[in-house]
Amino acid sequence: MTGQEHAAVRMAHLSERAGLSTDDVAVRIESGLTNVTSNDSSRSLWDIFRANVLTLFNAIVAGSFVLLLLFGQWRDALFGFAAVSNALIGVVQEYRAKKSLDRLAVLNSPRARVLRDGAVQEIHIEDVVRDDVLVLRAGDQVPADGVILDADGLEVDESLLTGESDAVQKAAGAEVLSGSSIVSGQGRAVVTRVGAESFASRLTAEAKRFSLVQSEIRRGLDRILRWITLALLPIMAIVVNGQMQGQGGWQQAIATGTWKTASVGAVASVIAMIPLGLVLMTSVAFAVGAVRLARQKVLIQELAAVEGLARVDVLCLDKTGTLTVGRIVFDAVHELDTEAPAGWKQALGWFGADPNANATARCLTEAFPADTLRPLDSVPFSSGRKWSAVSFPAGTTMSGTWLLGAPEIVLLPGTPEPDSTLRTAAGLASTGLRTLVLAHAPGTSFTRNDNEEVLPAQADPAVLLTFREQVRPDAAQTMSFFRDQGVELKIISGDDPRTVTAVAREVGVETDGGFDARELPEDPDELADVMEQHTVFGRVTPAQKKDMVRALQRRGHVVAMTGDGVNDALALKEADIGIAMDSAAAATKAVSRLVLLDGRFDRLPGVVAEGRQVIANIERVSMLFLAKTAYAVILSVTFGALLWGFPFLPRQLSATDGITIGIPAFFLALMPNTRRYRAGFLKRSLSFAVPAGLIIALAVLSINAYALLAGQGTGPAVRTGSVLVLTLIALWVLVVLSRPLNRWRMLIVGVMYAALAMLLTVPLLRDFFDFTLPEQEHLTATALIALAGCLAVELLHRAHRRYLSRDRAPTA
Repeated sequence: MTGQEHAAVRMAHLSERAGLSTDDVAVRIESGLTNVTSNDSSRSLWDIFRANVLTLFNAIVAGSFVLLLLFGQWRDALFGFAAVSNALIGVVQEYRAKKSLDRLAVLNSPRARVLRDGAVQEIHIEDVVRDDVLVLRAGDQVPADGVILDADGLEVDESLLTGESDAVQKAAGAEVLSGSSIVSGQGRAVVTRVGAESFASRLTAEAKRFSLVQSEIRRGLDRILRWITLALLPIMAIVVNGQMQGQGGWQQAIATGTWKTASVGAVASVIAMIPLGLVLMTSVAFAVGAVRLARQKVLIQELAAVEGLARVDVLCLDKTGTLTVGRIVFDAVHELDTEAPAGWKQALGWFGADPNANATARCLTEAFPADTLRPLDSVPFSSGRKWSAVSFPAGTTMSGTWLLGAPEIVLLPGTPEPDSTLRTAAGLASTGLRTLVLAHAPGTSFTRNDNEEVLPAQADPAVLLTFREQVRPDAAQTMSFFRDQGVELKIISGDDPRTVTAVAREVGVETDGGFDARELPEDPDELADVMEQHTVFGRVTPAQKKDMVRALQRRGHVVAMTGDGVNDALALKEADIGIAMDSAAAATKAVSRLVLLDGRFDRLPGVVAEGRQVIANIERVSMLFLAKTAYAVILSVTFGALLWGFPFLPRQLSATDGITIGIPAFFLALMPNTRRYRAGFLKRSLSFAVPAGLIIALAVLSINAYALLAGQGTGPAVRTGSVLVLTLIALWVLVVLSRPLNRWRMLIVGVMYAALAMLLTVPLLRDFFDFTLPEQEHLTATALIALAGCLAVELLHRAHRRYLSRDRAPTA
């Protein structure tokens, strides 16, 4: 027996019994045939923890941290706090986003109305079981898939599922899907699929699979960490051997216990090579951006999404629920060549106030006041008939029969006046406006054949009425912003292309009349060509939306997609950045990177600005951190190869990192910066950082070579001289990268110089970090080498700016 035959048997059975009994419900609950669905977002707590904590980067840092603790060198293990902070920020931010999403219900309606034991009961939607009889009324949301048992003018809005905003008439035997809404009429339906088997759940099953935002910053950092990881083992071997040889050789170092000192030096070199703070600063910048956007009612599901929207060059927009609020509004009255009969305004007022009016007719209530005159007879609107009617007695202001409906149905063609009206109506409809005609017939009753109402033989047109979808008031301004920023716009909808085109024109988008998606080619390359050539698309299916996003990505575009329906979920997941509106189904919100919690479309420019700030500032501070990685690698290899003792203690590197990079980078990463995105983040950063690191490394090598030639060895004074040279030149790197200098940036740089002076002069700090000022001659050499290094950094910065000016705009 087929599924439809099963449904037919159940319908007949339930019609006789008037719903399930309490025992029937208990049996189905025991069998698991309930409407319980998973509301979890796409990432579990374990997924979040694993992505932020269980990484190779953290394993290297944790191993070094534990080793120093085992040696009793807790003062040299300060870098461990940065690693913990980095992981903690990522876990907390993503878990907060997950909890916010998990609180969203899959369906907006919290209750369902069912027929059980012969009585209508209201229950939670999770308590609906298969074979329940749903009692559906206007305004209800369908909690589970079902088949209509009986219907009285039942019309359903399935826009959340199909993208088409027009209501669909449902008769006995028709299928009704979970997530759709009852627009008008009433009826009963038997539940056929519940929970994960429902249409909405199956449609979003694929979309709930997790995928990361494509972040250029994250890709760049991952690439650097891979390079460092590959280089760590050979470099560590060189460094450890050099440290041991510096202690008199392996045998002597092990015999005397000085191998511990050598190991501390090796750890210092390893930790110095890892841009620990850069990962932390990136997480901080993302997290702060997410917090700022949360204050604007924008929920960030994944931190890197803050960056992502700033890189977008194509924005795909769903019409219903994104550009429009999903409601029909009255547009205008279009008078005809002949004078309209008296009472036409009162007739429109009656149609608008009719309790059985559909959403289109209800739009008339504000423009036309209702009349209290009671009609003789009326016919409610249905999408099958495509007209409604009302009759009033003779001698009244509205005497006769008034009809409101589709012009091509209400008016019988063949006479000059209806033909002229039909041509006018067709012209209005071609602009995307929904067009109805109000017509008048002299009779005061309807002809009915087999209980079906028949139109009067002669109805004269009175006026034409146009309706349109209500466009969000912020849509035009937001679209203008993206056009000015060079972002291509693509409007994609399941509605008629003409309707979509009308909305596009209203929000200021140039269009060639709209492309019917039923004519889209299946070949991916041909589809990509069509996507490049057209802006507005109608009659698009959910699967086509996903294919259209892929086609744009195949041409190298970074694609953002907005939507609110379950039908948008697959495309939102496929896009580089998925943006869900507040009215979206929760499953759609779960797969989106951004959720506009208050539904304000004009939030998007703020998100773009936040993303640009993140990218531009992270690029700025990345040069600081990567310069450190460059000089650390060079120093580790060179000192190891020369068998010299490493010139820094881990705690001293922690101090220099904090002064030259960590603390100033925290402020620089959060400062305003509106520079537009340009690809090539890693290339630009390395083209400055590597030469700058080389300059610092050569300066440190020079002061150590001077100390050895002067017979000063590698004691605390020499280490302090190395710290001074490194810090002074690195601070000048900070100065050139902070330009243009304003009072806040100057204040940050000034405080860092003051912090260096405190480290060298305050006894408690000086003793903790093991600083000893060199003698006058060594101090003079230190100052001269530092000055030469600063001059070299200045020349490098100017040459780097000239190099970049060939293909980019000036930085902020």
